[in-house]
Amino acid sequence: MNLWKSLNGLPKNIWLICAVTLINRTGTMVFPFLALYLTQEIGVTPSKAGLVITFYGIGALISAPFAGKLSDKLGALNLMKFSLLSSGLLFFVFSLFDDYIIISIVSVILAVFTEAFRPAGMAFISNEATVEQRKPAYALYRLTINLGMSIGPVIGGLLSSIDFHLLFYVDGITSIAAGIFLIFAKWDLKPQINIEEEIEISDKKKVWMDFQFMFFLFASLPVVMVFFQHFSSMPLFVVEQLKFTTATFGLLTAINTVIIIFVEVPLNSLMSKWEDWKGLTLGSILTAIGFGGMAFTNDIYGLIITIIIWTFGEMIFFPAAASLATDISPEKRRGEYMGFYQMMFSLAFTIAPWSGAKIYEIYGSQVLWIFTFVSGIVSALLFLKLRKSKKSN
Repeated sequence: MNLWKSLNGLPKNIWLICAVTLINRTGTMVFPFLALYLTQEIGVTPSKAGLVITFYGIGALISAPFAGKLSDKLGALNLMKFSLLSSGLLFFVFSLFDDYIIISIVSVILAVFTEAFRPAGMAFISNEATVEQRKPAYALYRLTINLGMSIGPVIGGLLSSIDFHLLFYVDGITSIAAGIFLIFAKWDLKPQINIEEEIEISDKKKVWMDFQFMFFLFASLPVVMVFFQHFSSMPLFVVEQLKFTTATFGLLTAINTVIIIFVEVPLNSLMSKWEDWKGLTLGSILTAIGFGGMAFTNDIYGLIITIIIWTFGEMIFFPAAASLATDISPEKRRGEYMGFYQMMFSLAFTIAPWSGAKIYEIYGSQVLWIFTFVSGIVSALLFLKLRKSKKSN
């Protein structure tokens, strides 16, 4: 059976938005090298460099709910155009400053504009795909993100050896190029249907009063925080404790990207008929086992096995999470709901790297990885409870 065949029936608009995402993500090179830029070029301490990244996370946290609501009012495509073009210009502005305070402020502003793309993009995909197409559509979307992210940092590594400012220029150019593509692409837009009754009912309930949706976000937070350890605590563990080189760590992370590129779409095609809570539960368990297994790992083979396990958890969890978020959200307020969904990721991104590094520093890696196992299992148990609440509705 050709498990890639589910992509054949995806609407043209989903392919176009994935092309936009690929252009944009191929130029993603400022963020992976931001800490190095701040320490080597600007001359700040590592802790101050980390704080700038935290400020970016705070900006993303602020942006998400407002961007989602704007997506519903202005249209997802309009908001994505504005996000790409404005963030492209801001990358050029970012490169002009060498004052730490100004850089910190600009990083917050950059996050507000850049991260507005995410909830709008997810809302657009959720509106274009049918229920059966959602998981393959989100898997394709994640594939383009990972494909772009596998290219951008490689180019960024070469450019940073020449001049760090080139990273900002190329990132800015690709953002603007993606925005221009978005403007001139030929979209097959559906006519807007005015469903006044649905709007009237849905407007009476604020997002934070939607118990099922907020419980879903609460249940997702622990396991998403575990995922974010792969670029914060995991490199410390691999390089500092296990004494592998940074090049080896880069190859290990490439295992994750390569598996996602080749396996995620067919895997989610195979699981397209699964109920979302099953994917969320299984994804959380595999993530718990993968990261938790590093507590008993001290060689390259053990690391490879654990990475493969949590990568499968990632590939199962994220499309199921996006699908469930879409399923719960009212059609006319999908952008707003996706904004809160993205806000949960921004909150995890703000907390997880710092807290994981602190646990690693104070209590050691074994305690950290056991803690990640417990966190993943907590999410899995909460998703089982979510299944019961869905059945009772």
